[in-house]
Amino acid sequence: MAFQAQLRIPATYMRGGTSKGVFFNLTDLPAAAQVAGEARDNLLLRVIGSPDPYGKQTDGMGGATSSTSKTVIIAKSSQANHDIDYLFGQVAIDKAVIDWSGNCGNLTSAVGAFAINNGLVESSRIPDNGVVTVRVWQANIEKTILVHVPITNGEVQETGDFELDGVTFPAAEVRLDFVDPADGEGALFPSGNLVDELDVAGIGVLKVTMINAGIPTIFVNAEDIGYKGTELQEAINSDVAALEKLELIRAHGALKMGLINHLNEAQKRQHTPKLAFVAPPSNYLASSGKEVSASEIDLLVRAMSMGKLHHAMMGTAAVAIGTAASIPGTLVNLAAGGGALHAVQFGHPSGTLKVGAESNKVEGDWQVTKVTMSRSARILMEGWVRV
Repeated sequence: MAFQAQLRIPATYMRGGTSKGVFFNLTDLPAAAQVAGEARDNLLLRVIGSPDPYGKQTDGMGGATSSTSKTVIIAKSSQANHDIDYLFGQVAIDKAVIDWSGNCGNLTSAVGAFAINNGLVESSRIPDNGVVTVRVWQANIEKTILVHVPITNGEVQETGDFELDGVTFPAAEVRLDFVDPADGEGALFPSGNLVDELDVAGIGVLKVTMINAGIPTIFVNAEDIGYKGTELQEAINSDVAALEKLELIRAHGALKMGLINHLNEAQKRQHTPKLAFVAPPSNYLASSGKEVSASEIDLLVRAMSMGKLHHAMMGTAAVAIGTAASIPGTLVNLAAGGGALHAVQFGHPSGTLKVGAESNKVEGDWQVTKVTMSRSARILMEGWVRV
């Protein structure tokens, strides 16, 4: 049998927020994979180790969860007043599918550091000590994100005392500003309503808030689907019937949002929209064993990612949560007590997270100008990935 040598491609394995992914400089990829298409998808699927019928991604860089089955491609920006273009691919574990339909908010916290370390930010903009704002063009959703990267002695500072629930060890704080995060031309609510009725076959009519901010998201009240909002992963991910029910709700929501034309198309669009359920504050025990008190949070949120309950909270979903919370009358806002809210601290399976949003009404339509949150990021390994 003919021997074929492996490809050897420069890559960086990074944690960003509560996710991990393999990062590439666009120009380091083979020529055929520098453009969108089958060659790129096949290469990145093999890097991550998908599709894997065993669900383990043993023969690749993936970690067998939606949070660790991710790829990022960074390039010098083609957009005016931006430093880099950031393209994100969510890799399915057991299917030969990469979903390019949305952003990863968690890995966004790592793209600034990657860009600086790879010489994609002008050296004149990087202080000896301080913070450099990396101007990111998020190519999946065509939006601007400002990543504020701490610098010490002219280099990216990765260590620090900032603690993020869902991440075991402290690190340096990286602040993120999602500028005008609504999809399209500022249209936050695809139906024009803060609350809609969603008729789901076999389940009935559910009240939902459908919003396009950070990532298209469908919010439903936890109690309406039989939950308390305090659930951890094992309570849902081990329940096949529950997963099928939640996916059915997500598919119906995707159809009503106009993201798909037929229900069965949702199977190939797993990354978006997200489905999340909300509830008023309540005491619960986080997955780490940490006690979360109702007095320290404004609401509870649980979110589904790639067909499973997320172990913490997706960064893009946090943008949707913060935005919806700031608009009186949405299900998220009502779960948090209602009224004018400029920031909320919500409880998720790993602990808590604070997110702030600036929204206002313009000519009768709600618009959000900026959503802010803090994450952390660091390089785990750098060198070459073999394919």
